[in-house]
Amino acid sequence: MSDAPAVSPLFALAAMDLDRDRIEIAMRESVVTTDPHLTELASHLIVAGGKRLRPVVAVAAAQVTGQPASDDAVRGGVACELVHLGSLYHDDVMDEAQTRRGVETVNAKWGNLQAIVAGDFLLARASEIAASLGTEVAGLLARTIGWLCEGQIAELRHTYDPGRTEESYLHSIHGKTASLYGTAGRIGGIVAGADRSLIDALTAYGNAYGMVFQIVDDILDITATEEQLGKPAGHDLVEGVYTLPVLRTLASGSPSADELRDLLGRPLAPEERDKAIAIVRSSEGVESAMVTAERYVDEAERWCDRFPVSEATDVLRAAPTALLDVAVGAAAS
Repeated sequence: MSDAPAVSPLFALAAMDLDRDRIEIAMRESVVTTDPHLTELASHLIVAGGKRLRPVVAVAAAQVTGQPASDDAVRGGVACELVHLGSLYHDDVMDEAQTRRGVETVNAKWGNLQAIVAGDFLLARASEIAASLGTEVAGLLARTIGWLCEGQIAELRHTYDPGRTEESYLHSIHGKTASLYGTAGRIGGIVAGADRSLIDALTAYGNAYGMVFQIVDDILDITATEEQLGKPAGHDLVEGVYTLPVLRTLASGSPSADELRDLLGRPLAPEERDKAIAIVRSSEGVESAMVTAERYVDEAERWCDRFPVSEATDVLRAAPTALLDVAVGAAAS
């Protein structure tokens, strides 16, 4: 499951400063335990930073109804973010990653066993928070964790597979990334007491935004620098995860596609990774992936047409385009 791109357009809303403070406090308080070491493990990536996008989506979804976000909306968003963090802990173990958000990963600092247990703890805390918000939210979060697992397995089944289909890719990113944004939006609507049609629209918006988010993240893995990403560029290529820019390059039928295909299908040495990145950057794969991301931007904006007029609606409408602009800027630099 991917971490946040370097720029977070949802955080452009000055009026949500107070809610961001509430989110940050709730995030840190949610992982305090009677064991100081476990607290340190669980807090590691929280302290390292992050844009808290899923809680912001939940809070904004609640505010779409025209009322201030309740503590339940904040807590529901925090539950989603803890699921995301737990998945990152597990991902870093699987990938043997050394850095995340510019700091050592939990597995690099304390070992795989402690990282796995800490990731499990984050998922448990998320489930506990969701249960406190009612059976509907608890069931929804449990289903979402299942969707994350399905998306991750779909990705793992095609590791080092240059023949991976776009259908497989889109199914995977919906499960492992977009579904959690959809759930954040849905929880915000549920705890705010929105009617069912609005709750469904908020869910669909979150899913579409999440698709933009992941495609942009995959583009940045090719076009951005390690400093911008907080992790090594080309990480997906090295791990054998062939994302949309790569799949579009392979499908182009050009000589560069054949050259790229010859490199893939196995782990890459650093110089091979750099060559593969250069091929994808110079092809039409990145631009083509942006066109697909733009399609999901349009879908998210159409769902916003069903929201009541509000400042939060304006922010949610602008957020997908602003996110895509991050990828455009990185590709142009």
